[in-house]
Amino acid sequence: MKFKLILIFILVFTSVLTFEIQAQRKFSSVSSAPGSFTRAGFGARGIGMGNAISAVKQGNLVAYYNPAAAVFQEDNSFTTAYTFLGLDRSLNFLNFTRKFDFYSVLDTTENRKPRSTAGISVGIINAGVSNIDARDNQGFKRDALSTSENQFFLSLSNRFSDKLSVGLSAKMYYYKLYEEITATGLGFDLGVLYSYNDDLSFSFVIVDINSKYKWDTAPIYSTSGGTTTDYFPLQKKIGAAYNFRANNLIVAAEFVFDDFGTQIIRAGAEWNLYENLYIRGGIDNFYLSNGDEPLRPSLGLSYSREFGGILAGFDYAFQIEPYSTGNKHVAGINIIF
Repeated sequence: MKFKLILIFILVFTSVLTFEIQAQRKFSSVSSAPGSFTRAGFGARGIGMGNAISAVKQGNLVAYYNPAAAVFQEDNSFTTAYTFLGLDRSLNFLNFTRKFDFYSVLDTTENRKPRSTAGISVGIINAGVSNIDARDNQGFKRDALSTSENQFFLSLSNRFSDKLSVGLSAKMYYYKLYEEITATGLGFDLGVLYSYNDDLSFSFVIVDINSKYKWDTAPIYSTSGGTTTDYFPLQKKIGAAYNFRANNLIVAAEFVFDDFGTQIIRAGAEWNLYENLYIRGGIDNFYLSNGDEPLRPSLGLSYSREFGGILAGFDYAFQIEPYSTGNKHVAGINIIF
């Protein structure tokens, strides 16, 4: 009964909050909406699987996709990745995830089971553009400009039973656009992961609750300046994942929709080809409404080896970028200890 009450509370809270936020926003195309760097994905594994892994609970996990997933992380996981992009852009990732098992003091048996499990995930996403051509009013070149856009997140989750996990992420944003023009923001993600059985799981995630940038141009334009608030799209994700144990294969899919009227389908798969060698593939940006961007297919792989009790590995993902001078290449390392 208490699990049903938790789910009912989440649904009611979500409905009320969504209505209040929608009343404040001016709708536009999601492709030009603020915070686009946060919707590009996180790391080589997620991007390699088409960013469709909010319901995946096996392997190296990042709360970016679902705050409730951190409780399924085995051992301590550290991942970092760098993205090779065209047009002088950068996109970098850093994350640490681990879980905590809590046991009853009354249970002293050798094969005791945890009373509950909690998880924590801390991460950073950094994006920016460098070598921006700057000129004065006379057309003479000045020093090149650059931008820096950052998200810092802390996720906490709890496994209430063998089937239900719930998590919450707090996200701090910092955007340095030009000289003294900066913006900060605070947002939240709420995630639920339901394990129908050991192999089949479902997810429901609300992304960027209250996320926004508030700008003040008075430092440059003085009394002619003003304040502007740019809201992030409020996204909802419904996902499913299945682990085909006999074939060492995980398949996942998501339906994503937001308050800008955008509807997207994502799908991906991961195949454990040989011991610690994994092959991945996925498709992102299959628009059903409010979008006409091309599909973004992706491929990836990872390989790891054990060194003195530490499992260290290399991750790589390739994703097509239709409007860039080159495609996206994500290279990273992961360490399990």
